[in-house]
Amino acid sequence: MTLTDTDLETFARDGHIAIRGAVDRATVDDCRAQLWDLLAESPDDPLSWTEPVRRVDSPMTPSFAAAARSPALTEAYDQLVGPGRWTQRIELGNVAVRFPTATESRDTGWHIDASFLPPGASRYFVNVSSRDRGLLMLFLLSDVGDDDAPTRIRSGSHLDVPHLLAPFGEAGVDMFDIAGELDAIGSRETPERPEVLATGAAGDVHLCHPFLVHAAQQHRGTRPRFLSQPGLMLTEQFDLDHPRSPVEQAIIAGSSGLSPSTAG
Repeated sequence: MTLTDTDLETFARDGHIAIRGAVDRATVDDCRAQLWDLLAESPDDPLSWTEPVRRVDSPMTPSFAAAARSPALTEAYDQLVGPGRWTQRIELGNVAVRFPTATESRDTGWHIDASFLPPGASRYFVNVSSRDRGLLMLFLLSDVGDDDAPTRIRSGSHLDVPHLLAPFGEAGVDMFDIAGELDAIGSRETPERPEVLATGAAGDVHLCHPFLVHAAQQHRGTRPRFLSQPGLMLTEQFDLDHPRSPVEQAIIAGSSGLSPSTAG
């Protein structure tokens, strides 16, 4: 299997694990070339890089489908979420392209990603059982070093979020209503909650617990950074009364104050 027992213990403790080389280089290079074709900016003309970030939906093409269906990733999905409980993507969702500019992007606050739209609501919610979302995934579609706007991760913060969400029950809460609390969780760095950067080579994928608090940052490097951040969506909702996966067990651990290894 893709993940060893040690990897699963790391995911339970930290809320994230990197699958290095999950997508082969030829495939990811072709994905990036297709994205450049959708952008007004030119890869060879830094003078065209005037905005700090551009967002573009990944096309439904064979290369993006191949990246989404990487065998190493699908095995890891089964290990973290459970066989038959997740939906196979055929693309990689929205891609954030960050450029090295002096302009602030104003989207660098600590947060988690919302997961479902209640009937009649205009904004997305999240609830304590992570309705509809099994994982947050960070697909590196370009090489990402420390200066290339890597996603900032508050390691272990997935254990702090269930306690915040529990009072709202299964109905959940509008993400904007808890933005301040999530930013406070992300802003507190302790030895148990260090900041980690989602760096790596093009084709690496960071698999994250859906409650992992993370943040974007400004680009200080020299080459544009391509990152897609799709969710792994559920076909079968998590059952916190009968947890069967590392993701569920971590939610129980965060709700109860137990260590992830003893939860569930």
